[in-house]
Amino acid sequence: MPSRTMNILMLSDVYFPRINGVATSIASFRDALQRLGHSVTLVCPGYPVGQVDEPDVLRISSRGVPGSPEDRMMHYREVMKLAPRLAAEHFDLVHIHTPFVAHYAGVALARRLGIPALATYHTLFEEYLPLYVRGVPSRWLRFLARRLSVWQCRRLAALVAPSHAMHDTLLRYGVKTPVAVIPTGLALERFRHSVEDDDFRDRYHLPKNARLLLFVGRLAFEKNIAFLIDLLPRVLAEHPDTRLIITGEGPARAALARRARQIGMEYAVHFLGYLGRNGPLQTAYRAADAFIFASRTETQGLVLLEAMALGTPVVSTAMMGTRDVLVDGAGCLIADEDLDDFAAKVNRLLDDDALRGELAQRAMTHAAGWHEDAKAAELAGLYARIAGMQIAGSGNARAVPLTTLTASSTQQTVSSATEVLPPEANEKEQTPVM
Repeated sequence: MPSRTMNILMLSDVYFPRINGVATSIASFRDALQRLGHSVTLVCPGYPVGQVDEPDVLRISSRGVPGSPEDRMMHYREVMKLAPRLAAEHFDLVHIHTPFVAHYAGVALARRLGIPALATYHTLFEEYLPLYVRGVPSRWLRFLARRLSVWQCRRLAALVAPSHAMHDTLLRYGVKTPVAVIPTGLALERFRHSVEDDDFRDRYHLPKNARLLLFVGRLAFEKNIAFLIDLLPRVLAEHPDTRLIITGEGPARAALARRARQIGMEYAVHFLGYLGRNGPLQTAYRAADAFIFASRTETQGLVLLEAMALGTPVVSTAMMGTRDVLVDGAGCLIADEDLDDFAAKVNRLLDDDALRGELAQRAMTHAAGWHEDAKAAELAGLYARIAGMQIAGSGNARAVPLTTLTASSTQQTVSSATEVLPPEANEKEQTPVM
């Protein structure tokens, strides 16, 4: 198939100014795909505060989400009103990033436009639902999340998983749609070169000689941040001037502050809120002696790569998607989810300046292998395969076999290959139940 530039339509239920891994991944791939010569249009919610207009970002009127004040829900019918305008743009395919309104509208738009749809499975929802839906047995919620995922995936030509662990999880669910493993990359040059030249400790009134441990991410229960607070007494016993810096916002903030008070660690835990990615966040990474992380549900763990790109050694568990990112000794120490083991590795790092310096150098080398241009090229290759299938299929005449979908950083051929049928022309569009 001759190479050609492509015109991509993306849909997501979340984007900046809402800061999370999905928004960061979308921005990374959009920028890199455009540098490769492709066109990318994004449909996403409008936000009442902090929104910045960008070319080719179509903001849809939205409403608040009960229990999650940071999030917005697009109006399905408003998205579908874009169909005539989008038809004139001659898109090659639809890329869906979230399973809510964006999924249902994306599938419906793909059908109307006569183009294939694929989705990235960013989030392990079976672990999220039990933390936010009360009064329903967790095993029921997990079953519901798995069944919904399987049903939604049947409507797609292909899936992107950001890690091999997420790929394996989808296969365990019983998903038959082909899955390509394509992690989100990092804009290494921009991220490294936009570091503010100031004194982080002065700015946030931290002791001059404090040892700084850093967490970056959404303050959500599934991130296991309480574990990081609980290990502080074991670290302070050997390094009494240690401080834990927690950046980000989210529904668990009040509970985390309460936990710090309960164990007498309130003075050692500093909540800084969101830090801008144009300098303040990089300054926090650079100031930290170690980046610590213990999430059980990450589908990738971009913040680990960000820390390593700036030469900050990492101490982390290796669960789910972080197993793809972390290699023990390559900029990090991998710890068990055990307070004694985790604290021992943190203390070892704080004790040994030579080890910390060596891991810092290795961290930057390791992160360099995750450049976003390389990951975008893999995604563009997948797009070309899917668009080629649609062209070869010519309507609903017959299925086109997909048997060698390969698009991962390790060039691993995706298993569970299957046939992909173009959408049936007379299939009724379904409005999401929300």
